[in-house]
Amino acid sequence: MKRTTLILAAAVLVAACSDTSGLETEAGVSLSFTSGAGPAAASGAFLSMASDTLSDGQSNELILTSVEVVLREIELKRQSATACDDLPGNDDCEKFEVGPVLLDVPLNGETGTLVTITPGPDTYDEIEFEIHKISISDEEDAAFRMAHPDFAGKSIRVQGSYNGQAFTYETDLDVEQEFDLSPPVVVTAEMTSTNVTVLLGVDSWFRDGSGNLVNPQDGNKGGQHESLVKENIKQSIEAFEDHDSDGEPDDF
Repeated sequence: MKRTTLILAAAVLVAACSDTSGLETEAGVSLSFTSGAGPAAASGAFLSMASDTLSDGQSNELILTSVEVVLREIELKRQSATACDDLPGNDDCEKFEVGPVLLDVPLNGETGTLVTITPGPDTYDEIEFEIHKISISDEEDAAFRMAHPDFAGKSIRVQGSYNGQAFTYETDLDVEQEFDLSPPVVVTAEMTSTNVTVLLGVDSWFRDGSGNLVNPQDGNKGGQHESLVKENIKQSIEAFEDHDSDGEPDDF
């Protein structure tokens, strides 16, 4: 089943929010997501997933039907800044999305755009965001909980089948992620648009150190592969400038 819709849940899209020092620009920077093997693949290459069916040398088969991730505080950092923060009036980052938002990750090598902003002309060398566990009581997550009550206490849900048996994988992973953009994204007053793609290496999430698939059900809380899968998720993500939104860096 192909699922390519990026769902914005319980959030307000945030356009450029910082002082651009009097400079005007119509340049749009879109943020897209795709699934793939990612830089953790043996070749070190950025590889889009050609299929939602994964296999290994042990005749195991994993079919993905849905990969959903909750994100929050998605920001594009200026090269001149040391980090993004929430201090009033601070213009060290441009906010793509405050969130939380529910990302329905495109499968089968497709790329989907989440949001577009018009940041001030500058050089941006990092993208930051949180994989966010929805609180069961925090007021900041109240609207999201109302829209998605089954995500309370969770941040990621994957559904599909493993060797013919249906599974649901859920995790409470709650972690900040920072990714260098190399080369940096340069926004000028003369340019029209560009795109940053975040690749989620879903292919590697449910594999052991030998590349063999593990049962996603065993990655759930208390399962024997809980730590393995969480670490795989954290290590599988990369970001890069991708003008044509094809899921590959511009220099590929």
